[in-house]
Amino acid sequence: MQKLFLLLAPSLLTLIEGVLLVAAVALILFSSKKSSGRDQPTAFLAIERGFARLARRKRLAVLVVGLSVIAIRVALIPILGVPQPAAHDEFSYLLAADTFAHGKLTNPTPPMWVHFESFHIIQKPTYMSVYPPMQGIVLAAGQLLGHPWIGQVLATSLMCSALCWMLQGWLPPSWALFGAALAVLRLGILSYWMNGYWSTSIVAFGGALVLGAWPRLRKHLRTRDALLMSLGLVILANSRPFEGLVFAVPVAFAMLFWLVGQHRPSFRQSVPRVIFPMVFALAIATAATGYYYYRVTGSPFRMTYQVEVETYAAAPFFIWQTPRPETSYHNEVMGDFYRWEVKVFETNRTVTGYPRRAAQYLISWWYFYLGPLLSLPLLTLPRVVRESKMRLPLVICAAMVPALAVETWNMPHYFSPATCALSLVVVQGMRHLRHWSPARRPLGTALVRAIPVLACAMILLRVTAAMVHVQIEAAWPRGNLKRATILRQLQHFPSQQLVIVVYGPGHNFDREWVYNDADIDAAKVAWARDMGTDGNQKLLSYFKDRRVWRVNADSASSMLQSYRAAKQPE
Repeated sequence: MQKLFLLLAPSLLTLIEGVLLVAAVALILFSSKKSSGRDQPTAFLAIERGFARLARRKRLAVLVVGLSVIAIRVALIPILGVPQPAAHDEFSYLLAADTFAHGKLTNPTPPMWVHFESFHIIQKPTYMSVYPPMQGIVLAAGQLLGHPWIGQVLATSLMCSALCWMLQGWLPPSWALFGAALAVLRLGILSYWMNGYWSTSIVAFGGALVLGAWPRLRKHLRTRDALLMSLGLVILANSRPFEGLVFAVPVAFAMLFWLVGQHRPSFRQSVPRVIFPMVFALAIATAATGYYYYRVTGSPFRMTYQVEVETYAAAPFFIWQTPRPETSYHNEVMGDFYRWEVKVFETNRTVTGYPRRAAQYLISWWYFYLGPLLSLPLLTLPRVVRESKMRLPLVICAAMVPALAVETWNMPHYFSPATCALSLVVVQGMRHLRHWSPARRPLGTALVRAIPVLACAMILLRVTAAMVHVQIEAAWPRGNLKRATILRQLQHFPSQQLVIVVYGPGHNFDREWVYNDADIDAAKVAWARDMGTDGNQKLLSYFKDRRVWRVNADSASSMLQSYRAAKQPE
């Protein structure tokens, strides 16, 4: 039984969702044979009437969607807890957050920087996250409010509200609210976008602003919408630049055809209301972004990504590029990671490796965004494709496919700028599905009603499993709990602390512990790599006023030991 569970664990939730969907479809089909279909369930009709009343009050609907995300996730804290960072990227974003929260754009290179090297962080010319600044800004806002995760909660709330607002520009109000509610259930509560420190929600928020502003610009020609679209573009450029650019190009062509096409607005109106405000806003944002990179890397045209590649990474970002010669590493763990990246890169360029990688990404993408429930509306995709108004979101989704296909690394959130376009396509598919009535039986209506019911059932199932400690997915709260426990313990000690981290044989470099605050000298706890007795001596002399600990991150208990009393690593 245990072997079966281990085999099914990665896709267990999807399997459960699929089984529930099949059972619901079978029940609907069976029940329809015994019913004329004219009688509608009273409970559903009452809910839909109330839903429609709320949807017609568009601003209130947007607000309710966002507040529901916050209310539900906060209410689940006693059960699911507050997540802890675990992945390299999360710690890197948190470094940016701590930097911005202290009113700085970057940090000077730490005096003992060789001991503090870690993944996706540069030490020279400055000490900073390699990622664009937007995710760090989100977490910094949370840190200023009391905890970085607050920023993630607020960003996810804004994302779901923005999706509702975006859908209102394309669809009737009830369907817009319906699509936003599905986004809350799919992305807003239990996904890693909420329960981590990736800050991906802000990327999807930017995409929703762009796609939501587009139909409003065409209809009303308002400066407000032009500025909202500009804000969305700025967010994309400063969060996921490449994927954001791919998302923006179809929108730019659509705007160009609109401005110069047969039904174009007069230049007397479009220039002062749309073109000038957007150019002005984007010019200011470009200058600000350039200044940020100037402070971090020394050049406004040199992104922090590029510094990491030149300093550490040999594997390039795109599959057509050539790996760089391996650099020298001060620590073997760093070397192991970047050499592994090159091996993966080379494997992914082989005849068998590339299809395997593409299939793995496609499956993980489907698990995350659609699953069985939201795949059902795509059965009507042929009808959606024929609608002229759906061309732009379909082109956006299609454009993301080759863009993601040529990237070396892929995760579901790489698609995040186009979350809004995919949501629009899915909801439009549901509109067509609802009208499916073979032999005058309203099967489509029943199927559409079943989707949110089953989505709620999946939420309830996962929360209940967490309450009773039944393992149907990774345990809650998420993250590196061992490191977080030790950090909390050390923060209660009266003086400053230094932790020298060692790893056991066969260490998994995805389980990294050496991450630090923006100001390491002033930090209550500093984490450093073990570089042997002689190599550590300068570090110990520099931090002579700190209490020094040793921790083996790969041991079962990961207990703290006094460094001087501990046995030195083999």
